[in-house]
Amino acid sequence: MKILVTGGAGFIGSNVADGYIARGHRVVIIDNLSGGNKRNINGAAKFYKMDIRDRGVMDIFKKEKIDIVSHHAAQVDVRKSVADPAFDAQVNIGGILNLLDAAVKYGTKKFIFASSGGVMYGEVGNKLPDEKTIPHPISPYGISKLSGEHYISFYGKVHGLKYTILRYGNVYGPRQDPCGEAGVVAIFAGRMLKGKPVNIFGDGRQMRDYIFVKDVVKANMLAANKADGETINIGTGRTTSVNALFKKMAALTCYSRRPVFREKREGELFRNGLDVKKAKRIMNWSAETEIEEGLRETLKFFGDKA
Repeated sequence: MKILVTGGAGFIGSNVADGYIARGHRVVIIDNLSGGNKRNINGAAKFYKMDIRDRGVMDIFKKEKIDIVSHHAAQVDVRKSVADPAFDAQVNIGGILNLLDAAVKYGTKKFIFASSGGVMYGEVGNKLPDEKTIPHPISPYGISKLSGEHYISFYGKVHGLKYTILRYGNVYGPRQDPCGEAGVVAIFAGRMLKGKPVNIFGDGRQMRDYIFVKDVVKANMLAANKADGETINIGTGRTTSVNALFKKMAALTCYSRRPVFREKREGELFRNGLDVKKAKRIMNWSAETEIEEGLRETLKFFGDKA
């Protein structure tokens, strides 16, 4: 099959593109390189430098005859979405509508959407939310992701477009940007390996479901042929505090400095995690990478680059 990976020069998208290529699929990548890096692009993929809002996307669909879209391109920074909700909506809502229009017009068979379980459900208590939990995003980023889900459902009902929505937890791993505003594992790794101070915003007790990117790739491979019309949480089903994450990474890097605690950032949740039983039931998928193993592989990647 020919698969279009939007955001295929970015952290998750490039890993997903590699996964499809390794399984014999032909891959086309669209990325405007605003957050991605050309070095991440698999040499076997066909690359178009383009914004997903550009109407030139139509020409790519017409020319390439795309079977499946794996949509990972996005404005991903929660804090940026709080500061500029209009820009967040332009990219995350306007972009997906452009892609959906092209997919329907040129006969794409399926649309896989990288949504965000990390922001979808709002604050969670002791019971982790499953896919039946009513979404309650508290940031424009979460709102735009939920809007994207609704638009996909609409195109499915009205135009017969098959789809699978994957709601990711906090994804980490090789190729994540250590200099960005999002991605605490990569940021910690980049600073610890250089012996620089590490900032923790808030008191560090915030809980997240950290999932290794290789497990996310496996979910995308399965979604190409399974889970039509389904929305599925993709996480580990466990939560880890930022303080605990810091300690694990400090031990792995022999980092001896104490963290620097700073003021909590607006728009961030205190606790989120995901119930992932549906993924096992529908796709026979579950996360296989323990956090220590994933952190070790991630730190090796950044260490080798240093």
